[in-house]
Amino acid sequence: MLVNGVFEGGGVKAIALAGAIKAAEEQGVKFNQVAGTSSGAIVAALLAAGYTADELKQIIMETPFTDFLAKSWLHQVPVVGPALRLFVRKGLYSGQKLEQWMADKLAAKGIRTFADLPRGKLKIIASDISQGKLLVLPDDIAQYGIDPEKFTVAKAVRMSTSIPYFFDPVVLRKSGKLRQKGESFADQFIYIVDGGLLSNFPLWIYDEENSKIPPKDQIPTLGFHLVGKESSEPKRIVGPLSMFQALFATMMGAHDERYIEEQNRFRTIKIPTLGVRVTDFDIKPEKSIELYKAGYEAAKAYFKKWSHHDYLNQFKEVIRKGKSGRPA
Repeated sequence: MLVNGVFEGGGVKAIALAGAIKAAEEQGVKFNQVAGTSSGAIVAALLAAGYTADELKQIIMETPFTDFLAKSWLHQVPVVGPALRLFVRKGLYSGQKLEQWMADKLAAKGIRTFADLPRGKLKIIASDISQGKLLVLPDDIAQYGIDPEKFTVAKAVRMSTSIPYFFDPVVLRKSGKLRQKGESFADQFIYIVDGGLLSNFPLWIYDEENSKIPPKDQIPTLGFHLVGKESSEPKRIVGPLSMFQALFATMMGAHDERYIEEQNRFRTIKIPTLGVRVTDFDIKPEKSIELYKAGYEAAKAYFKKWSHHDYLNQFKEVIRKGKSGRPA
């Protein structure tokens, strides 16, 4: 069965997505196009590059996510160090290590730029906070004078995973066409951050193109949605660093409880996240395995009840009512 897959962002909880993909593979599911936000963008990019569910599991389990939290010399300054770095770089941590890790994984499959993938194979969500708008990459990068085909997949993933203030934003300088007369030097820069700010679960992304073709030619879109309340254990705040960690865990974790409208539940695989926080970068292997199993079981149960005929009928209603969920 050919489907389009949409993967929600959820930080370290992405291992649960790998479990769900494993169950989908066992049901004969093959992914035609894939899209995602934040850690969902990581999973989507690796799938687009040709990684299997088993390979995804191995990659995620073997990756020490704390390595992405590279500390600079500013972090060594007593008391004010983290806040000072935040003021200077607009983020507590650089996203460079995550981008390089992503680039290495993609290069192992012969993927560097979007030109190395079939056109439309991968869509990644990011947020332009300078202009207050959602970006669907690679196509929307053309707005900044950059050729979408030459844009690196790893850079797009880094944009989508740049949790505001937690990781440095990706900064673009406006090209000549975009600059306004008399614009100051500071105003010439665009800041791109985590797509989860505007659409953490872009289930709508293939609806427009599917609505324009006959039902028999439509490829179903299935969403992999991370749900469940985070741990109720109080967050201990002792300084700027712990404060921002608690802030962003709360901000991004709020998406896990996003209401899925009744008319979209038919195409949503709801995956329990067992109280794990978005920024639990020191997650234990045992908990990762639990998340993987949770994803596997959720998808397995979903596909037992799935019907292509029912899907087409319900999707028709979603389009008729204009309730696909695309952000305004």
